[in-house]
Amino acid sequence: MSEETKVNETAETANQEAMENIVTLKKGDTVKGAIVKIDDNQAFVSIGYKYDGVIPIRELSAVSVDKASDVVEVGQEVECKVVSIDDEKERLVLSKRQVDGEQSWDLMQQRFDNQEVFEVTVADVVKGGIVADVGVRAFIPASMVERHFVEDFSDYKGRTLRVKVKEIDRENNKLILSQKDVLEEEFEANKLRVMANLQEGQELEGTVQRLTQFGAFVDVGGVDGLVHVSEIAWQHVDKPSDVVQEGQQVRVKVLKVDPANGKISLSIKATQPGPWEQAADKIKTGDIISGEVKRLVDFGAFVEVTPGVEGLVHISQIAHRHIATPFEVLKQGQTVQVKVLDFNPAEKRVSLSIKETEEAPAQAPKPEKRIKEELNNPNVSLNNQAMSVTLGERFGDMLNKFKK
Repeated sequence: MSEETKVNETAETANQEAMENIVTLKKGDTVKGAIVKIDDNQAFVSIGYKYDGVIPIRELSAVSVDKASDVVEVGQEVECKVVSIDDEKERLVLSKRQVDGEQSWDLMQQRFDNQEVFEVTVADVVKGGIVADVGVRAFIPASMVERHFVEDFSDYKGRTLRVKVKEIDRENNKLILSQKDVLEEEFEANKLRVMANLQEGQELEGTVQRLTQFGAFVDVGGVDGLVHVSEIAWQHVDKPSDVVQEGQQVRVKVLKVDPANGKISLSIKATQPGPWEQAADKIKTGDIISGEVKRLVDFGAFVEVTPGVEGLVHISQIAHRHIATPFEVLKQGQTVQVKVLDFNPAEKRVSLSIKETEEAPAQAPKPEKRIKEELNNPNVSLNNQAMSVTLGERFGDMLNKFKK
């Protein structure tokens, strides 16, 4: 055999071996390869075929992406499905999305059945919620993102959320996730732990979370308790926002714990000195102070001398003169000066007097006393005599004429 023949046979054998090593492909096949190049709108994959396959950007992910490098990187191993093949044009189109989708639906069904918690990354913010890529497009409605209302989700893109599968419908390509369900379960579990450690009468620090017309909700260790408007302050409170603000740190006392209904009753005012305790350092028997008439009753008037401290002005202590009812001289809301007759903070009692803050008016003498004074006073007698003479002289002639 000539040398030339041997060379030809060797080359033919090498070609046959090379052809045998080349992967044979058809549409629908699943192949594995490595990313060798990335453009903005496509990625190239080496799968051992006679030319590289291309993954268009639309076939890289189940959600819309701006560029191919957001999904894959050079050297990354990927599994793809053959979408189309054209050897004449050396065009091999692959889809990573289809393979990911098939695997993802099985995984999502498994997670739904087991109520498993897993993490996803927010890929996009759309109308009505946010979107994540879990191999298939997953939608998280706005109402299922947080426990509280969120108005703007623009800063959620790229965030990692812990979610559960809320609804899955493979036939209609529908996958709904919820982070709210995860947060609610964790909140309730933590609530039970916190409530188990709370004791009535216990005092602790809390943060005002939100305000309503009927009170303030205060976070005490991750659980909200209610401070009713009547328990915010010792003085009357029209609305909670007049006294406390959201985010404010407050000290509260546990009034009641109701694990069965998940309710905690708290008090802010119970952690502070009461009005009577505060008044004990300010008011003494014999003091003359200002107060506001709060209520009028048949037997007297109740006057507030300090916030939360009311004393009684008995009807006999309202005026120096006799009055039938307090309404004759007082009205509700009027500011008056009062004298403290007796102050007993332990029994929450204070007796007051209005008349003792005023000088008693001079009294007119009684008739018998006036007569005695006139008889004992020469000047008064002379004046009376003078008046008698004058009248006699003046009318004497007239009287004489009548006599005739």
